[in-house]
Amino acid sequence: QVQLVESGGGLVQAGDSLRLSCANSGRAFSSYAMGWFRQAPGKEREFVATISLSDSLTYYADSVKGRFTISRDNAKSTVYLQMNSLKPEDTAVYYCAARRRSYVSTGPQDYDYWGQGTQVTVSS
Repeated sequence: QVQLVESGGGLVQAGDSLRLSCANSGRAFSSYAMGWFRQAPGKEREFVATISLSDSLTYYADSVKGRFTISRDNAKSTVYLQMNSLKPEDTAVYYCAARRRSYVSTGPQDYDYWGQGTQVTVSS
């Protein structure tokens, strides 16, 4: 089975960068599309970015386009989220997720496995 563990979160200042990692302990990572979502206090979980199994297709939320980059290393069973030019509104718990399909999706309901999340706090 797939087990996802996020890391790399922390407290940073506006304009700083962070790279989140999501490692999969399972053996089917290369067959799954992967996604990143986030949830801020008092708000619903929202889509951030997704990547196909071959990493040839990516899609981003409008709020992070040009600042965030999703990538994956199938040999390491890891997906990354490079976050640049961070803003206070990026503050949230970030979750990685996997779905047993090669197609990308922006809907949380389409994902089969979830990590426990990592906190990202951006101060102004």
